Amino acid sequence: MKAIPQELDALLQRSLLRPLQLGGRTLLPIFQGGMGVGVSGHRLAGTVAAWGGVGTLSSVDLRRHHPDLMAQTTGLPPDDRAKQAINAANLQAIDREVRAAREIAGERGLLAINIMRAVGEYAASVKQALASGVDAIVVGAGLPLDLPDLAREHPQTLLIPILSDARGVQLLVRKWERKQRLPDAIVIEHPRLAGGHLGAAKVADLNDPRFDFERVIPECLAFFRAAGIEREIPLIAAGGIRSLADIRRVQDLGAAGVQLGTPFAVTTEGDAHPEFKRVLAEARDEDLAEFVSVAGLPARAVRTPWLNAYLKIEHKLQAVAHTKSRCTKAFDCLAQCGLRDGLPGWGQFCIDNQLAAALRGDVKKGLFFRGAGPLPFGEQIRSVRDLLERLLSGPEVALPSSRSA
Repeated sequence: MKAIPQELDALLQRSLLRPLQLGGRTLLPIFQGGMGVGVSGHRLAGTVAAWGGVGTLSSVDLRRHHPDLMAQTTGLPPDDRAKQAINAANLQAIDREVRAAREIAGERGLLAINIMRAVGEYAASVKQALASGVDAIVVGAGLPLDLPDLAREHPQTLLIPILSDARGVQLLVRKWERKQRLPDAIVIEHPRLAGGHLGAAKVADLNDPRFDFERVIPECLAFFRAAGIEREIPLIAAGGIRSLADIRRVQDLGAAGVQLGTPFAVTTEGDAHPEFKRVLAEARDEDLAEFVSVAGLPARAVRTPWLNAYLKIEHKLQAVAHTKSRCTKAFDCLAQCGLRDGLPGWGQFCIDNQLAAALRGDVKKGLFFRGAGPLPFGEQIRSVRDLLERLLSGPEVALPSSRSA
């Protein structure tokens, strides 16, 4: 089934890019990355899918897009009842967001949801997304070795892990083979170029050449052939993809498609506050900082007043890290948290607080994840359609200014 609108299908053919064949659909070879908290909600994910790409919701704390669910879970006593109420509200929000995105997408594209393996309600979120009828489950921030088990009753739902090197791909594929399931695609995320939580053990590893697309993509394809895998698993290159030339380069290496986060975050349909988009659009590579997140993974974000102040005292906070008697948010958003669990080598702040502040455009308090590299439209905020056309046409093709925000 061709799931691309006619006007973008014509651009795809002229671009000489290969379409993405996934889930029985012919798609643009472009994934929109899942970005939380709430940056990629139903407006963004549904719109990307409507134009023939892969639109991706982020499952983390989606209640923040629903005033009634926030009202139900605000001001509760910090006990197990609050935790249960917040978790239930977030599951209800996943269902609402999947359905709302589906209404926007119609029969076009493909609708996915990103669920981090590191979140406390990972299994419950996967089950809810499956029950809500999402097309694909994308999982990063940890090895989702149990995902085939969780999705056993939903064989038609696509399962897509996010990994960063060939060794991780080999490990996961071999484990999944024992469960009679292969990934439907694999996102290969370059830690030196992506934003958010990064797939390296420590910050010092971000520049390791084993993550380079020129190495990891051919190594993965060679592994598939040596392992006798009959159906080649599509590889989706993520991190630093900003242009038609970038997409051609990774397709020439053997990738089936690409994933972009930041360029979609700053579109008019992006679900975050306009000030959030401005911060990301105006940031340059020299404005970014690499640090250890509360989940223990390296992270990359814009140097805002809050992040600069935190990094100055991080070593002091880590030196006095201790287990908290309760989570400061009344619910365990992460399975392991540097602040809550007193892990001295990990970040010592509440990531839900900081990401929620970014979502509402609070520059003083927010944590603004961003990938490396200049954006396709510089500091302009343009539509999803404009972005897709630019990626398929190249910067030399001028797009009508009437579509600008």
